[in-house]
Amino acid sequence: MSYLMTGVKCCSPVNQMHKVTGTLFKAHILKNILSTNEQQFKISRTSSQLSSEKANSYSYVIVGAGSAGCVVANRLTEDPLSTVLLLEAGPKDTLLGSKRLMWKIHMPAALTYNLCDEKYNWYYHTTSQKHMDNRIMYWPRGRVWGGSSSLNAMVYIRGHAEDYNRWSREGAIGWDYEHCLPYFKKAQTHELGPDQYRGGNGPLYVSRGKTNHPLHHAFLEATQQAGYPFTDDMNGYQQEGFGWMDMTVHQGQRWSTASAYLHPAISRPNLSVAEKTFVTKILFEGTKSIGVEYVKNGQRKKVFASKEVILSGGAINSPQLLMLSGIGNADDLKKLGIPVVCHLPGVGQNLQDHLEVYIQQKCTKPITLYSAQKPVNMVRIGLEWLWKFTGEGATAHLESGGFIRSEPRVPHPDIQFHFLPSQVIDHGRVASTMEAYQVHVGPMRSTSVGWLKLKSADPNDHPIIEPNYMSTERDICEFRQCVKLTREIFAQKAFEKFRGPEIQPGNHVQSDEEIDAFIRQKADSAYHPSCTCKMGQLSDSTAVVDPQTKVIGVENLRVVDASIMPSVVSGNLNAPTIMLAEKAADIIKGLPSLQEKNVPVYKPKTLETQR
Repeated sequence: MSYLMTGVKCCSPVNQMHKVTGTLFKAHILKNILSTNEQQFKISRTSSQLSSEKANSYSYVIVGAGSAGCVVANRLTEDPLSTVLLLEAGPKDTLLGSKRLMWKIHMPAALTYNLCDEKYNWYYHTTSQKHMDNRIMYWPRGRVWGGSSSLNAMVYIRGHAEDYNRWSREGAIGWDYEHCLPYFKKAQTHELGPDQYRGGNGPLYVSRGKTNHPLHHAFLEATQQAGYPFTDDMNGYQQEGFGWMDMTVHQGQRWSTASAYLHPAISRPNLSVAEKTFVTKILFEGTKSIGVEYVKNGQRKKVFASKEVILSGGAINSPQLLMLSGIGNADDLKKLGIPVVCHLPGVGQNLQDHLEVYIQQKCTKPITLYSAQKPVNMVRIGLEWLWKFTGEGATAHLESGGFIRSEPRVPHPDIQFHFLPSQVIDHGRVASTMEAYQVHVGPMRSTSVGWLKLKSADPNDHPIIEPNYMSTERDICEFRQCVKLTREIFAQKAFEKFRGPEIQPGNHVQSDEEIDAFIRQKADSAYHPSCTCKMGQLSDSTAVVDPQTKVIGVENLRVVDASIMPSVVSGNLNAPTIMLAEKAADIIKGLPSLQEKNVPVYKPKTLETQR
């Protein structure tokens, strides 16, 4: 200011005027300058605020860089006029840009490391399960770029066509098989090439196992000896039967949605990605979503969305964030002191999951993966993978499996099998103790339904997770069948030269009561939580989103992840979640849905027999 005053004094044309007049004139000039400068400061400050808000605003803010969020971020930024901010609570899936340095994620055989590591994992636990000997169940969920697709077993299973036709009947209009199949294909590049069911030009690479392991061959031969069909593509015309599994493995590496969708889009100028960013609340003006609040590096910040906020946190995080933000059962929210934005009682309800159990047999020949787990061999396998992405480290080894019906009159398969030429104990947290092989088996359409609720108004507190496992007689009977039918397969001639004593459940477990007790003691989650923000019609009081994925009762807010499934599908959830996100992206962009009519789907010749 002193510089301006000096400037005025020197430049004033009235220096020769009377001293009083000059003084008055200079005072008048100074007043004008101060006033002008104050206005300029106000304009500058307002402009700065607007600029700051604009810099802190995007067309879309997506919460969660997981199986769905990476897909949606990629597809929305195909439009250069749409800006997207993708927020992920966990870290990147690379270190210094290298996948090799993050081998625990990208080496397929290393999958159990992160299933048991809190660094990339939300590490949830359920309540004590009263129908399962009061056990507390462990639920790993991905907290890293790629989400659970960076932690899972890389099994690519779509479910059955009738799952999607059922969705449509349950209120998800436009989500039947003929409207979903094109999006499975759009996402996929299958190594066997495109056909009526497979895609050939998508970002998600899908392959078949390469180990050619004799135990996989023995398993498939045994299933045919037991009277089940061989299916050459359980994601195609015929799910029913046994065959080679599809896997999200490409050139010996895990092919998560981060690899398939996020990394290829990361250089786009209209996509911003923030890792280690924990979203704590959705921001509203009335019932209109305008952005989110998050914590990064210990600092609380806000970011705004001019079009929409999209939740893709998964079946636990998305309903949790809705409730923390005032969307849920009003009575429950009020008890926690959370201001209610919208009473939506379906939030967190309808929780569905798959349970499975391991049936284990000792192997009489040293051909299982037991020796591969010895330290010197692990080093050898690891070095080969690090060098050229090949060898035993380049597969998750779940290369064969299948689907069958539990009993006559079941219209399509309701039991799933994964075969593994190894022994898994406690989610892989305990090392294998012997040469053994196993089947993971469980019912696909459980009638036990649970819920989740907030423990407190603190976003850092995990919610209360109540899956209500094994609460119906139907589930108990189906699990009995799982054990009996697996034992029948393992008893076939194809396993004669490999079969040792049964490890689990053990030959002492024979009666229905003994089998039921074994299931209560040993069954565990297959890691498929879903359906907690159910998609449905506005007339359905339990629905959370409509068939356009919009949250009911508010504006500018969507949920796109496995939580919006109306009911759990008959198979693993990663492929359906990716499909769902592909389809939702088209909806968000205002594009007409893809559709393929009259694609044939296998039906059994008779339902009078189980096989």
